[in-house]
Amino acid sequence: MELSNIEPQIIWKNFSKLNAVPRPSKKEEKVIAFIKEFGENLGLETTVDEVGNVIIKKPATAGMENRKSIVLQSHLDMVCQKNNDVNFDFETEGIKMEIDGDWVKAKGTTLGADNGLGVATIMSILESSDIPHPALEALFTIDEETGMTGAIGLKPGQLTGEILLNLDTEEDDEIDIGCAGGIDVTISQNYPIEASNGQIVRIEVKGLQGGHSGMDIHKGFGNANVILGRLLYKALAKENIQLISIDGGGLRNAIPREGVAIISVRNAEEFIEEITNGLKKEILEEFATVEPALHINIENSTSSDKAISEEDSKKIILTLKALHNGVYRMSPDVKDLVESSNNVARVELKEGGLKILNLSRSSVDSSKDSVSEQLKSVAELAGMNTEFSGSYPGWKPKPGSEIVQLMEKIYIDKFKEKPHVVACHAGLECGIIGANYPEMEMVSFGPTIRGAHSPDEKANIPSAQKFWSFLKDILANIPQK
Repeated sequence: MELSNIEPQIIWKNFSKLNAVPRPSKKEEKVIAFIKEFGENLGLETTVDEVGNVIIKKPATAGMENRKSIVLQSHLDMVCQKNNDVNFDFETEGIKMEIDGDWVKAKGTTLGADNGLGVATIMSILESSDIPHPALEALFTIDEETGMTGAIGLKPGQLTGEILLNLDTEEDDEIDIGCAGGIDVTISQNYPIEASNGQIVRIEVKGLQGGHSGMDIHKGFGNANVILGRLLYKALAKENIQLISIDGGGLRNAIPREGVAIISVRNAEEFIEEITNGLKKEILEEFATVEPALHINIENSTSSDKAISEEDSKKIILTLKALHNGVYRMSPDVKDLVESSNNVARVELKEGGLKILNLSRSSVDSSKDSVSEQLKSVAELAGMNTEFSGSYPGWKPKPGSEIVQLMEKIYIDKFKEKPHVVACHAGLECGIIGANYPEMEMVSFGPTIRGAHSPDEKANIPSAQKFWSFLKDILANIPQK
């Protein structure tokens, strides 16, 4: 079945058009031009602000002019992750999609349903001629996934809408009214390299699920960098190790699926046998339920004869073992909500240059500070440098707002059950936008998506139908000014 034949056809048609356009974070020129042309071809007022956000305005349909005005908001960029055995260039190629039962997924890459389905939905509302709605401002932001610089660069006065509907969550029975803030924590140091004094061993971790470093952080998934750190730490008890290179993980907001460490040891055969029959076996047993595809390969190898010293290698290994990863604190105020967490997202050691990238999240600013300061403390004890960047605020919940009450009522009437009104442990743009538009009511919702930020990402087809019907009823019932 072609995507264009799935209901609602208008959304999947627009999603297919959008996914034909490359749109990596920070490289959104093509998709900005695509959305700008889309709005102009509809004859609607279309502007691109100085950072690259696209705003398209559509007047109210007849009889809806006196309703509160709406901002429909989604982000244009997508997380670009692929399996190692997939040959794909996110900067030049469109996403290759397929249908698997009730799901749409990509062939070995991220799908871009986060947040492409939201973008496609807004496009569908803009081009419709038979959907009642108040005056609309469609806000398409850039760079949500790697810094939220689009939302940060959105200036006061660019929008006039009274209610913002963010279409960027991933459970169709949830209405989100709050989210976590975040901060990037980069640990770095440069080390002199010297001749390696042993035999070369390659340690590879692969086959992990990965996933969203906020929404999935509490699920117990394996982190390739953490597992590499465990293996290297265990090895220190038996060997004097020299690190040659580490290449683990990728984007800050994706749980690392794969990682490789190249090391020099005095007795490779004894080392490999001991780790294989010891800690490797224990780790595989630990993760057997949640990570059934996990593979750990430890083997002789050939590589550069240049490594960092045993002393510096030990500092790095101890740091990897000590850095906090996963849930830091659960919320005492919101049931089952992760308040604070950290993702050890990327570890790169190459020719003596070390970088460890972390993304710390929290719905409470003071707790976010505590997580990032703990990481900095560990790094400083090891003589490493720490840089904080890309900090953005959380979004404080307002459960009694008029739009939340309206959406709850519509949901119950339509689907005969109560929605889950929640806050999420992810970085939505609402908190940033709300800083410049404090009077604007905000809510976030969307269709069901699984495996966001990983090549396993997939979008549920019946859920998209439910979401589309729900959104149309919301727009038709927006209260008067």
